[in-house]
Amino acid sequence: QGYEGLVEGGDNIKQATWLSVSNIIQLGGTIIGSARCKAFTTREGRLRAARNLVTLGITNLCVIGGDGSLTGADVFRAEWAGLLDELLRDGLISEEVAKANGRLNVVGLVGSIDNDFCGTDMTIGTDSALHRIMEVIDAITTTAQSHQRTFVLEVMGRHCGYLALVSGLASGADWLFIPESPPEDGWEDMMCERLGE
Repeated sequence: QGYEGLVEGGDNIKQATWLSVSNIIQLGGTIIGSARCKAFTTREGRLRAARNLVTLGITNLCVIGGDGSLTGADVFRAEWAGLLDELLRDGLISEEVAKANGRLNVVGLVGSIDNDFCGTDMTIGTDSALHRIMEVIDAITTTAQSHQRTFVLEVMGRHCGYLALVSGLASGADWLFIPESPPEDGWEDMMCERLGE
């Protein structure tokens, strides 16, 4: 569950094996879970996360996420030595554990279905999200045609219209809203006229 798993510890931190990832390639979403973690935004939460990691001898993190996740990773890395000093001072870890785990290595991978990170061809999650959207569009298109109905499909992307734009192009959508280009005044009449055609 992301940083929530680091803070809570216990069964949330376990070794992955081949069986952990067997037969998941066709699944959407993430099998490791994802959670917003308010505790990790506090030093106390990061202190708990550090203790959980060093207790298991983990000093390498691969963080997959967006702005919040990668910013959190950078803060965690910057505070690491101070967190270990505090854990040692409070008697929660030994000096040997502190020395053995004195450096935190972080690799950050952009995981955003919005595909909105400069310098990447396609961020992790975008392709599978587009694939799922097109499956849904294919499924409802025949229903729309047989019932002579118009369907409205909402996709993710409150600040980035990439998924809406690309899936709209791929499916031949008649009308499209994206946050980068808000509709002009009177759009309702224009849309009704277009759909009426």
